[in-house]
Amino acid sequence: MIPYGRQEITQQDVDSVVSVLKSDFLTQGPQVPLFESSIRQAVNVKFATAVNSATSALHIACLALGVSKGDVVWTTPITFVASANCALYCGSDIDFVDIDASTYNLCPEKLKMKLVDAKENNLPLPKVVIVVHLCGQPCEMDKIHALGKKYGFSIIEDASHAIGGKYKGKPIGSCEYSDITVFSFHPVKIVTTAEGGVATTNNIEMAQKMELLRSHGITRNEKLMTETSHGGWYYEQVALGFNYRMTEMQAALGVSQMSRLYDIVAKRNELAARYDELLKALPLVTPKQINDSYSGRHLYVIRLLLDKIKLNHQQVYNQLRDRGIGVNLHYIPVHTQPYYRDLGFEIGMYPEAEKYYQEAISIPLFHHMTSSQQNSVISSLRSVLR
Repeated sequence: MIPYGRQEITQQDVDSVVSVLKSDFLTQGPQVPLFESSIRQAVNVKFATAVNSATSALHIACLALGVSKGDVVWTTPITFVASANCALYCGSDIDFVDIDASTYNLCPEKLKMKLVDAKENNLPLPKVVIVVHLCGQPCEMDKIHALGKKYGFSIIEDASHAIGGKYKGKPIGSCEYSDITVFSFHPVKIVTTAEGGVATTNNIEMAQKMELLRSHGITRNEKLMTETSHGGWYYEQVALGFNYRMTEMQAALGVSQMSRLYDIVAKRNELAARYDELLKALPLVTPKQINDSYSGRHLYVIRLLLDKIKLNHQQVYNQLRDRGIGVNLHYIPVHTQPYYRDLGFEIGMYPEAEKYYQEAISIPLFHHMTSSQQNSVISSLRSVLR
């Protein structure tokens, strides 16, 4: 089976992790700061806070922006559930903005319409909008940022798919158009720490807040303490935090992987361009790339032109799997999940997201994919769709 995504672990990665296992620190040592430094340099941002998952990073990002009970957070329905769950963890309400038909990202025009409607009808405006760079394709951040300035909401970029990408010449994660950006380092992501996440920001107060929250709300920084230190052992809990720390082993793997980031993303783009060329004659839509952007190309999602295919969506999916092509679907619209339907969301509320779900299939893409593997994917698609 050719998987839709797969990590690459080199001998350099293995040696880096083994060196930590033989060291004095398995947690809270020098590797986590080193990994954070590698992220800061890669995306040209002032602060980076490493945690044990992107879900944790989203949670503390919401808290750093003051999300709490009585607030509402807006996000896209086409994302993994964590992009919405993080707001609920804080006690706030959640709502969604439908996607753009061609990019599959949160649509800035639909966001504008929803904001105007909320303002005119005295409905709650969002405290935070969480945009998701689906598949690594950047959202139209300049438009969303302008709306944030006008309507007073903060912005979190869920860039779990997008490290190594750019928007208007700026690295994703630089927070040029947002308050906080979150990255994921799950095994199928562009680079991996096995499990892990990072939140970046240029705001020192937000960075300090997230650093506190990832480790129980405890600090040894005398500037943040309420009284003079009692001695070298002394610490204070100044906030209610969590155990969201990243281990030294994860960080060491991340440092090693980050040294190959640009080569990895370049190879993903090369493979995606080959798909673009060789699939264009088939009854499907290949991913559109917006101007002034450079995608991390985490996923390659095709849209089936079902009116031109004798098979239905599930039959295409099943036949590709039967041929050893590990296709998947990213994602089921969040508002259709049973938990969210219990909150009052209904089928039909976000029609473009639901249409996407009926047609989308993620085909294999990973940077060390061989020509033979990619040819097998293309050949199987040709056979099934024709």
